[in-house]
Amino acid sequence: MAGEPVVAVCGKGGVGKTTLAALLARLLRDDGRRRVLVVDADPAVGLGMALRIFPARTVNDVRKEIISAVREHAADQVDLAASVDYKMMEILEEDGNLAFLSVGRPEEEGCYCQLNTLLREAIESLSSHFDLTLIDAEAGVEQVNRRVMRSVSHLLLVSDTTTKGLRVAESIREVAEEAVEYRKLGLILNRVRDPAEAQKAGTKTALPLLGAIPEDDTVREFDASACSFLEMPPCPALEATRELLLESGFLSP
Repeated sequence: MAGEPVVAVCGKGGVGKTTLAALLARLLRDDGRRRVLVVDADPAVGLGMALRIFPARTVNDVRKEIISAVREHAADQVDLAASVDYKMMEILEEDGNLAFLSVGRPEEEGCYCQLNTLLREAIESLSSHFDLTLIDAEAGVEQVNRRVMRSVSHLLLVSDTTTKGLRVAESIREVAEEAVEYRKLGLILNRVRDPAEAQKAGTKTALPLLGAIPEDDTVREFDASACSFLEMPPCPALEATRELLLESGFLSP
């Protein structure tokens, strides 16, 4: 697989996966050298809330429009395929060098398979127009297992220092071995209180450890106050993310 990086941030719910994706989006926006597609692939829409970006339309809205067009016989398959690509570009929300795409949250039951398929196709279609694609995946292994992340080149696993968080990260890698053609994979430990804690957690897993993000009051305050991470001032968590991902070369093609 070749091309520009498509980075998926994955992990157990509650370990700070979305926080790390938001910190990375902030750094990539300020860096400004690359045009970046940011995808909130989690129906919980946490990344959109963290960045305070609320698109008027989502991938789920496009899904409903397609269903409506098919039911009304308003378009043939060729026209429908062309309109989907256009609709996906149309629903992007721009912020500087970032373009934001949200999967949205279905109100109906039983429609996640259709939505995941459309999301996978949107990622594969849109990512070629950007220098880097950053995806905040749904917590757990489901989207990886359903090959939503099929085109991902860089798999970034996030865990806290708990054994449960590490086991989920390992499970994601196991599923990805069959479902994702990734080129790079790394583990980041989040909310670490001291280096010894990170070192001890690192001995519990064979996953390649990129490093640790410290517990940070600024991150906690921004979460509690619903402030945009795009406006976050310099802080330990932000600087650790910069060093681990931007300066380490992990995000290079």
